[in-house]
Amino acid sequence: MHFDEVDAGDYRIYAGAMNRRNSYGYVAAVVVVRLRGGNGRQETYRDESLGGGYAWASPADALRHAINAGREVINCRIGVPA
Repeated sequence: MHFDEVDAGDYRIYAGAMNRRNSYGYVAAVVVVRLRGGNGRQETYRDESLGGGYAWASPADALRHAINAGREVINCRIGVPA
């Protein structure tokens, strides 16, 4: 399992790349947490199998996809680039 995290304004993106069981590749996962605002830390989005469990060739590819997915969620919620 591989992890990365990125701050994007008032949000933090937690990305994961998990080995697929009994198969080749890595599945991307993402959690977006709002750090500041209304009720303090609050999870705003979670997807533990991005792209329907698509198998990325490397953990770096899966992490990049997860971080980009997290940025898209933030952009849709607040309407500005992360």
